[in-house]
Amino acid sequence: MRLNKFIAHHTKYSRRDADKLIFDGKVKVNGVLCTNPATDVESGDKVAVNNTPVTQKKNYTFIVYNKPKGELVTKRDDRGRKTIYHSLPTRFRGMRYVGRLDYASEGLLILGDAVDIVDILSTSDLPRVYKVKIKGDITENIINAMKRGIELNNKKGAHSESKFNQLELQPFINFEIIKNSPTYSTLKVAIAEGKNRELRRFFANFDREVTDLKRLSYGWVSLNNLKEGKWRYFTPDEYNLLHDYLKMLKKEAKKEHYKQIDLAREGVTE
Repeated sequence: MRLNKFIAHHTKYSRRDADKLIFDGKVKVNGVLCTNPATDVESGDKVAVNNTPVTQKKNYTFIVYNKPKGELVTKRDDRGRKTIYHSLPTRFRGMRYVGRLDYASEGLLILGDAVDIVDILSTSDLPRVYKVKIKGDITENIINAMKRGIELNNKKGAHSESKFNQLELQPFINFEIIKNSPTYSTLKVAIAEGKNRELRRFFANFDREVTDLKRLSYGWVSLNNLKEGKWRYFTPDEYNLLHDYLKMLKKEAKKEHYKQIDLAREGVTE
């Protein structure tokens, strides 16, 4: 694990804080000063920050938060706006979030204190289920794009400060049209990606403004009856399913590793 990630995982510091501490010469690995955040740290290595040993966590904690509209999913905001960490108990300040929800979106947000697992879940293809309300009707073109995927070459629906235009969106895993009318329409959709403002940009491409966006579930974790602004710990079943998922990924990675070894022996590259 990279040194900055190791510090972020086992302490209250963010990865950005860890980078600064490392660059400022306040971190030692096995008694030797280290100024490279990318230094690889093994489980047996001894890391100290400001001469205080870092105690490695052996267990991890995950929570579910029902984020209301009007909160930023970020550690800090330069403009002093409210973030999720203002609403959550102070003991969760060191937790990282799995994927983002923008300022105007609401619903399920997973947070955990294991950075490596948070990264795995954030970049996974686990289904994210949303309830979406848009201005206008749902046309055949929209339905076809949900079925087949689409490439966006504009900034419609993107954040005003976004620097990219092109965005390739995969087909939706599933969708259900709850209401379809010329004024407002409602859908439940499942997607396997977490690209920036993906759904807002998707519907904006068809001149449909998203007026409400709520995440209902992420993988096997659902909001159910958790009230807005409230949080809860993972249930035993959710922890078990997380463990099974990580075990499955490890097994697949091992299988791919040996496959590459066999291909190399045969003189074949992919």
